[in-house]
Parts: sequence; structure tokens; C-alpha cells
Amino acid sequence: MANEATILYDSDVKSAAPETESAASLSRFSLIEKLKSGKEYIGIDKIDGPLLFIKNTHHVGYRELVECVDPSGAVRLGIVLDTSSGVVVVQLFEGTASLTLPNTRLRFKGEAHKLGVSENMLGRVFNGLGHPLDGGPAPRAEKYLNVNGQAINPTAREYPRDFIQTGISVIDGMNTLIRGQKLPIFSGNGLPHNELAAQITRQAKIRGAESEFAVIFAAMGVKHDVANYFIRSFEESGVSSKVALFLSLADDPSIERLITPRSALTLAEFLAFEKNMHVLVILTDMANYCESLREISTIRGEIPSRKGYPGYLYSDLAELYERSGMLKSSKGSITQLPILTMPNDDISHPIPDLTGYITEGQIVFEREMNSRGIYPPVAGLPSLSRLMKDGIGKGMTREDHPHLASQLFAAYSYVKDVRNLASVIGEEELTPLDTQYLEFGKVFEEKFITQGINEERSIEETLALGWEALRFLPVEELSRLTEEEIDTYYGLE
Repeated sequence: MANEATILYDSDVKSAAPETESAASLSRFSLIEKLKSGKEYIGIDKIDGPLLFIKNTHHVGYRELVECVDPSGAVRLGIVLDTSSGVVVVQLFEGTASLTLPNTRLRFKGEAHKLGVSENMLGRVFNGLGHPLDGGPAPRAEKYLNVNGQAINPTAREYPRDFIQTGISVIDGMNTLIRGQKLPIFSGNGLPHNELAAQITRQAKIRGAESEFAVIFAAMGVKHDVANYFIRSFEESGVSSKVALFLSLADDPSIERLITPRSALTLAEFLAFEKNMHVLVILTDMANYCESLREISTIRGEIPSRKGYPGYLYSDLAELYERSGMLKSSKGSITQLPILTMPNDDISHPIPDLTGYITEGQIVFEREMNSRGIYPPVAGLPSLSRLMKDGIGKGMTREDHPHLASQLFAAYSYVKDVRNLASVIGEEELTPLDTQYLEFGKVFEEKFITQGINEERSIEETLALGWEALRFLPVEELSRLTEEEIDTYYGLE
């Protein structure tokens, strides 16, 4: 094992140290000056999973880009994960196979990892680092941007108010997605979140918008068949030209999952804030991302927090989720739809729990609804969109019936109570009003919530289905609607 790194002064030097001057005799000042001109180290002290440990380096920066050259001359990328006066920890994105302690070279680039971005990336498939996977050449970059993004001044943000139509009634009608919002989907293993993500990608649109619309799709830790499903779905529906895919497959190094959402969001920021496009970013599965984060934290020997996740899980997720929104200086926007599978369907698990603190609502899948063949199996009561109220009303969508969603929520909540009561005393013991609510619940789930995997509904069709379900209730039960709304829509057939 090498005890300390050896500094190579020029890339073509073959010896481990220069003849005229040894590394040990260099002053710290001259050492740093030499490294600034593109010098590299040879020899590392330790390899542990995807991490490299190297001692006696110059002052390097956190998340600084590193090039690792293996004995065969192949170059792998990594970033500085931890730095101190004693040791530097480098995290490789492409694994550490075939690396040896004395012959591995490290080049500290003095800058963060950057992604070459271009409008031509739409319609292409990339890996987590932004390298093409579709067999085509790398797009010509218009700009190179730091994948870690830049902090946005809160005073420069525009408050989200405009509606994005997904074509899915239970989202558009009751959990409306607003342009610039971050609205996660809480799912579970075996539930159709992949199908819903693909459907939203195919159908999402900005109604009446002048700016172009694009979708950035980042998949982390997915299997090959799932990746092929997404690609085939977009190609067959003809929307692939407006979609850029970033795929980190299940057999790729797990550490690559940590850079995948950052690469996707970097392209999204370029398209939104420099090309004035409206961008929808879908991130799936955030549970796989968090597992990779926990894996690295364990290797580093950090003190674990809840369920073994690092204590900085909240701030790391916030770093990703907060890269959405609208700016006063740009016409574009970034809307996020993260998808995560809740371990054991536990909504109090750290991943959904912390995600709910950061984002503006959530869409929750219910396994019992899925077992009854309801697609999408979105639970009515735990789901909400906190910005929905700001995207409906006068001058916006649903101007004439802004209280319809509130009434549907209230009625469906009572249906849940009636069903619980019926399970105890039997349906024959229910009052006539309770029986009407059961009928409403049946129609609401079968006609309003349930729709085909390729069925796209306009907001007008969604609202009409909502009123159709409410007509199974007596008018005196519609306490959340105005008299004007009832007079205008309740009696229509």
C-alpha cells in the first residue's frame, strides 16, 4: 500500500518522481503552483467500494472534478466527496474495478463537474453522466454548466400559478399540477408508477402557452425492461422528440445514481431559463437515489440517522427539489414530478416524510385501490396539491366552478366513513343517505378516477365527470358549492 501520493509534474513523465526535485522537498506554495498547471498524482492509499483515499495532496475543493486514470490508460470521472488536511476522499462514478493502489493516477481539475448542454439533447437518451446511450454522437454543446446548479435568490422567483394539464382526471381535477411546482408521487413496489410516469410524459401540456414544452426524464436504478418500456412508449406515441432521457440502470454503478438527477436538472435549467421553455422533470425512483446516498454514507463511516440514512438526507433532497420554479427574468419554468416507492408502503419512512416537508403536496398511491383494478390508484384523501388553490379561479382554469374539487374531497371523505361503518353493521343497516353516498363513491372511482392507460382527458371532460358523480347526492349535501355553481351545473345532463 502506498503511504503517500507521488506528484507527477508533466503528463508524459514516466518516473515516479522528477530527478531534480523530490515531492518531499517542495514547499506547500510551490507544490500548489505546480498543480495548478495541470499536474496529477500517482498512487493512492486505499480503495473502499466506489471511494478512493489519497493522502498528502494540495488543497482541493469539495465536489471538485477528478479524472482517474487506471493502469490501462482509461479515464474515469469522479468528484471530491470529502477533503481535509490529512486525506482526500474521491468518489468514482464508474466503479473501481481493475484499479491498483500504486499505479492509479488522479488529476484534480480545479472545477466542478460540468455538463455540456444543448437544445439538441431533446429526443436523445443519455446515461447518468450525460454520455449518449442511443448510439449517436454527443450533441454539440452550446454551454457547459455546473451540474450542482446555482442558488436562486428567493426574491427572483415568480410565484407558481399556471396550470399544467396531464390528461389524468384525478390529478387535474383534485391535485392540480401547477407550473413551477414540485409535486411528488408516493408509490410502492408493484404499483403502476412507471405507467403513470410514462402517461404523464406523453400527455402533459401547457394550454394556450406561447413557449415550447419539454420533458426531462431521469430514471435511477431501473431495470433494463423498465428502461426499454419508457423508450418504446415515447417513440410509439410520437413525443420522443420533446423528451430527453437520463438512464442509470440497475447494473450500472450505484454511485452514478447520485449524479443522474443533477445532470437532468442542469439541462432543465438551461432549457427553462435560457431557452424560455416550460420543462417538466420526472425523477424516478428517488428511493434508489436515497439508497445510494446511504451506501456512500456507510462506507465513509458517518454516524447514521433515521433507519441508517445520513443526517444530511433532508438537505441533499432539498438541493434537488428546490431546483424548480419560475424566475421573474425568464418566461420558462421547471416543474418537478419526483416518484418514490415507499418501503413497506410506509408514508412515515424518512424518504417520503422528508420529501413531504420540502415539496408542495404529494400524490399517494393506494394498494387496495390497485387490487380492485382502479388505475391510477391515487388515494383521494392523503393526496393534495398545496398550490392548487392558486391555479384555479377567476382569470384561470375552472373560473366558473372553483369549489368543485373541495366538494368532491368532502363527499369522498364521507364515503370512506360509510364504508367503514358498513363493514361493521352491514350495508342493509345503513340509512338511505348513506346508501346514496356509497353509490356516489362507486361512480366516482369507476368513472372519475379510473381511466385508460392511453386515455387523455381535457380539463373540461374531467370537470364534467366530477359533476356527473355529484348528481348521485341530494343537492342539500353540496354544502361547499355556491348557489350559482349548483344552479348552473348540478341539473345538467
